[in-house]
Amino acid sequence: MFNMFRSLCRLRVAVCIAALNLVGFPAIAQDAPDEDAVETAAEVEAPAVESPPVEVQPIEEEPKRETTTQQAEGPSPDELALIEASLAADAEEVVQSEPQAPSVIGAVDSMTLDIALILDVAAAWFSDEPRQTGAHDPSRTGFTLQQLEMSIGSNIDPYFRIDTNLVFAEFGVEVEEAYVTTLALPGNLQARAGQFLTKFGRQNPTHPHAWKFLDQPLVMGKFFGGENSRGLGAEVSWLSPLPWFAELIASTNMANGECCARSFFGGDDPGVNGLEDLLYTTALKQFFDLHQDWGLLWGLSAQFGPNSTGFENRSEIYGTDLTLRYRPVDSVDRSALTLQIEAMLRRRQIPRDVLQDFGGYAQLIWQVNPRWETGARYEFVSGLEDDPIDPEWFDDRQRVSTQLTFYPSHFSRLRLQGAWDQAGTDSTFAIMLGLEVLAGAHGAHEY
Repeated sequence: MFNMFRSLCRLRVAVCIAALNLVGFPAIAQDAPDEDAVETAAEVEAPAVESPPVEVQPIEEEPKRETTTQQAEGPSPDELALIEASLAADAEEVVQSEPQAPSVIGAVDSMTLDIALILDVAAAWFSDEPRQTGAHDPSRTGFTLQQLEMSIGSNIDPYFRIDTNLVFAEFGVEVEEAYVTTLALPGNLQARAGQFLTKFGRQNPTHPHAWKFLDQPLVMGKFFGGENSRGLGAEVSWLSPLPWFAELIASTNMANGECCARSFFGGDDPGVNGLEDLLYTTALKQFFDLHQDWGLLWGLSAQFGPNSTGFENRSEIYGTDLTLRYRPVDSVDRSALTLQIEAMLRRRQIPRDVLQDFGGYAQLIWQVNPRWETGARYEFVSGLEDDPIDPEWFDDRQRVSTQLTFYPSHFSRLRLQGAWDQAGTDSTFAIMLGLEVLAGAHGAHEY
């Protein structure tokens, strides 16, 4: 405090000196007449009558100016520099002596968070008992809170990024995803670790706000679970130097979880006694630029791991996906037509037998313009007798759905959907209306 008081005193002295300088120097400028003006004034004041030339003596103002200058003369430049240096030193000393509170703004700026809230709600009517397989599907006649998703992400530094997805549902809160991704590995490599959706196929890695229908395909729920394939683990991906986009992905995760690993350990948790007790996923993602208006995505995926029937029995899931998109670059309406097909085959060892079933879907989406979209989807899943996981799913099942979507803006949508679901000879009809709103940061959608 004493240092601060001393600095204020010195500052007042400097201000007083500067004020004297300001008073003195303008006076000098006003007392300096223009030579042409003096000559003109002398000519005007000359007498009109003829008289002997009189020598006009110049007014002796110069000595007065010198006197004024001497009286108003302030400190020299060296003295001013010395004063400024002294004030700066005192100010720095005061700042260093005062305790500094942590800067909240600085802490936030060092790690800017991308935060978004996405709310999905739906109203539905079913003509019979609903047989949905997804945890976020409208699953009853009436209203359903599909989810309130809080997405938080940020670059930690030049080397790592963190992403989390917290889901608030009617029956609780869960960490859907929480993982760290590397940003600077050499050789076109990238890794991530934590809890994440595996990159099996096209539909599995996506969240409900990226779906083209209000419910997920039947095959996803039957093979993986209501939350799709996900779990704690690690993943490595490599972008090849091929002339087209080709990415190889390999990951390993925990093999338990009724929500997301039902073809493997599912609800059982025997623990990990060796590498064979983990779930492994491999995938190849490719993109082909066919034309300025056409693009093709083609992927191959496989998943291997132990199942819950004991005796070191294992399960395998193989899949392929294809997405063909037509988007004319010269379209005034910015329309697009997208065909997406995904098929899967599952093999499971059980005591004294091997079970095999398959399923898939095909959907066609027409984006009429940025505000309107419509589409249709066909699904098929085979049934099995004596299936320990789905003992009641012994009939083949198929479902046809259509949807009409309106986007008031980029941050909201209304979707009307109708469906016909048939299992054996039993049929169920459904009508759904969904609303989605988004607030906060919104990343770009994948192709």
